[in-house]
Amino acid sequence: MTPSARVALFKTIGGVLEHLPERVDVALAARVAAIVGSRAKGARGHLRDNVTRALASPGTEIDDELVENFVDRAFASYGQYWAESAKLPALKRSTITDRFVIGEGLEHLVAAKGLGKGVVIALPHIGSWEWGGAFLATLGMPMTAVAEELDPPELFEWFRKKREAIGINIAPLNVHAGTVLLQTLKDGGVVGLLCDRDIQNNGIEVEFFGERVAIPAGPATLALRTGATLVGAACYAGPGRDHFAVITPPIPAERSGRLRDDVARVTQLIAFELEGLIRRAPEQWHVLQPLFSEP
Repeated sequence: MTPSARVALFKTIGGVLEHLPERVDVALAARVAAIVGSRAKGARGHLRDNVTRALASPGTEIDDELVENFVDRAFASYGQYWAESAKLPALKRSTITDRFVIGEGLEHLVAAKGLGKGVVIALPHIGSWEWGGAFLATLGMPMTAVAEELDPPELFEWFRKKREAIGINIAPLNVHAGTVLLQTLKDGGVVGLLCDRDIQNNGIEVEFFGERVAIPAGPATLALRTGATLVGAACYAGPGRDHFAVITPPIPAERSGRLRDDVARVTQLIAFELEGLIRRAPEQWHVLQPLFSEP
């Protein structure tokens, strides 16, 4: 497929999803994702391994049938995520506020905003973080996030404009991203970073669901360098067509020694918070890549 054809395809699919009746688009996307998930052996195997870790507890055995049920639901949830994200730019501001609630931890964001040093939100790939970003924009706390650059560049610009339309500022994941995020925090803004997958292969090794896994150091590094408040958060789909967010209490991120050691310590604290957020809804954890060394 040529680059121009890829752009045209994504624009067409996005436009269709924006204008389909909501119950139709989500049901269709969830069904298609479930079918794909039943046939994509590689992605299904990775997702199965990841979900198994989230379901397990020390000294217990996980029933295979239960795991397969959660994996099926995770693929359907992934389809729902894409459909609902595509729909966001077409929704009224009032619709977003009516269908989103921060059920736990809003006070932590309010307190952090009052300090004026910015907020770093560490996010897992759970539910729909874009809904959370769109809701924060309605509260006067627009979020800046980073995203991988796409080929061709026109495709990335299309994605970026769609995110900006719902109040999320997108910085390309390149050598300039750190500067953009630091300035956002110095201005007292909000930075949201997905950090349960080390896509750049330069993360910090931590204990994560009982194994040594590398996750990004960005959230810890930014908080330690700027004094911004650091929290974990997840935006869950449901109940029904609504969305429900949980924000953790501030994660301690004070300097106590060498920056490298402090980053490792704080990143481990982030990993523990991510575990708790993921375990609330393992069927909404959308990581289809391998995270762990052994199944």
